[in-house]
Amino acid sequence: MRAANVLVADVLAALAALVAPGVTTGDLDAEAERLVREAGAVPAFKGYRDYPATLCASVNEQVVHGIPSPRALAAGDIVSLDMGVKLNGFYGDAAVTVPVGRVSDGAATLLRVTREALEKGIEQARIGGRISDIGHAIQRHVEAHGFSVVREFVGHGIGAALHEEPQIANYGEPGRGPRLAEGMTLAIEPMVNVGRPGVKVLADGWTAVTRDGSLSAHFEHTVAVTKDGPLVLTRRSVPARLRA
Repeated sequence: MRAANVLVADVLAALAALVAPGVTTGDLDAEAERLVREAGAVPAFKGYRDYPATLCASVNEQVVHGIPSPRALAAGDIVSLDMGVKLNGFYGDAAVTVPVGRVSDGAATLLRVTREALEKGIEQARIGGRISDIGHAIQRHVEAHGFSVVREFVGHGIGAALHEEPQIANYGEPGRGPRLAEGMTLAIEPMVNVGRPGVKVLADGWTAVTRDGSLSAHFEHTVAVTKDGPLVLTRRSVPARLRA
């Protein structure tokens, strides 16, 4: 699975470098598809349950599954870039939330805490632990900083299919659910709101937004459970194999 996940990491890094005021989420989607196909892979999201794009691009109060459009990004926005690929029969999946130019101190703190929460969850992906240990670590870190964790959307197993068991909630009590075993591969993805945790899905059937209109951030890595501890498969290759 390493090849598929490194490709996702490299494409997301190339897209993040393009994020700037005036760039549209449609522009980012077109570039994502170009890079994925040039690498010999297939976009994992495009056509999945009729989703129309390669990239999910969710701006500000949009939590996840934002459909790319001609909407231009503006200075001070934040944009979640979520993408998956299929390569050589296996899937990769990751997400980052990127500031557009200078953002408020509150938005910067939201991004930092969400990124840290993801790392806290990854630390729990160890042989013998429980699935709920991951979500508990994420929730504890998020709520300690005064933010809230989205309940309606969760992480998931990943491998020969994009979404596999088990589901990985970003909240809950520790010590529950399936026991973690060597070789499991998990997409861990906290979604964190400045305000309350509630979300709703818009009329397009995909875009989830915060009910209270507050900002939301989303970070995701695909992680393997190994005898040597968690192995993050969606770390970038060095040097990067793709240029924007």
